[in-house]
Amino acid sequence: MIVAKNIKRLREENKLSMEELAKLSGVSKSMLAQVERGKGNPTLSTLWKISNGMKVPFDALTMRPKTPYEIVKTSDIQPLLEDNGKVKNYSIFPDNENRRFAVYYLELEPGSYWQSDPHLRGTTEYITVFGGTLEIEADDHHFIISKGESLRFKGDTTHSYRNCSDQTVILHMILYTP
Repeated sequence: MIVAKNIKRLREENKLSMEELAKLSGVSKSMLAQVERGKGNPTLSTLWKISNGMKVPFDALTMRPKTPYEIVKTSDIQPLLEDNGKVKNYSIFPDNENRRFAVYYLELEPGSYWQSDPHLRGTTEYITVFGGTLEIEADDHHFIISKGESLRFKGDTTHSYRNCSDQTVILHMILYTP
């Protein structure tokens, strides 16, 4: 419901009709209507298309109300799912107007794969793996990172993540947008 409310609020603030947002994002008007009513379960790819269509950071769609202090429990967050639920993406600390970064916690089941559309221009991703082995392809480069290793790469091009181990990959991702 947070995503639904944020999309509607941002669309209205930008004075966009559903039809205009559909054209800008490449997401059908019927899917946008479902998402805004909280009836649809959009994929990460769909949400990226919507955020890019409105030219807002991805986390503007997932932002929770703010307090001066915040304890975040992944058990309280509805993850965004990819690869038929094998990839779970928890938005821990979303981006906002005063902070140009976001923090995510991800779990990728063995054999899972997720391809991400490019983020906003200039975005850099920082990945730290806490369990398993992860294969990342970004900007025509191929990386294998395992538990205890980190990778920084340009996130404004198409990139992908594949669990190439027999255990669940656990990672933290920080997206920085200048």
